Amino acid sequence: MKVILHKNDIPAEFLKKTVSVAVDTETMGLNPYRDRLCLVQLSKGDGVCHLVQMESFNKSKNLKDLLENNKILKIFHYARFDMMMLYKYLGVMTKNIYCTKIASKLARTYTDRHNLKGLCEDLLKVEITKAQTCTDWGAQNLTKEQKEYAATDVLHLHDLKRELDVILVREQRQNIAQKCFDFLEIRVIFDLMCGEMYDIFSHG
Repeated sequence: MKVILHKNDIPAEFLKKTVSVAVDTETMGLNPYRDRLCLVQLSKGDGVCHLVQMESFNKSKNLKDLLENNKILKIFHYARFDMMMLYKYLGVMTKNIYCTKIASKLARTYTDRHNLKGLCEDLLKVEITKAQTCTDWGAQNLTKEQKEYAATDVLHLHDLKRELDVILVREQRQNIAQKCFDFLEIRVIFDLMCGEMYDIFSHG
């Protein structure tokens, strides 16, 4: 695994010949109105992770272009949260989404292990650590452990997508999965308008 750190943006060359990219974020917390976006992790599935340390949100033109590019597939794990933070702080709605958590919940109905650690263990026989989850991602200088942890969050998403797609196709659930991915844009808007617990489809 190779980790490359950038400040505020990715180089323009990153977008060239890019078909798909795994994306994750690290934030100061889980409240989009209180806790800022600190780090964006990107990987093309080639064993290289690009970490974008966010210090100025108006200097991220190439990153914004990547997220909005409808021809480049963005692979997330729990896209709902990451998309919300990217929309809140960068002002762009991410297009062309695949979410491994949604795909797992639709494909692997025989288990409740849908977190990233469980997916990597079950589908890839890879163990990952979540020890750095609750650390200060707003620090000016990230530790070696933080960088490696952040990189690991995107390192395996392409492989997970391939494994999950096999099951989705076998169980004839790929179409409903795509409709769920397409709905994420509206779900993000609801989350920012009304909070995460708001459910427009509830009886009450």
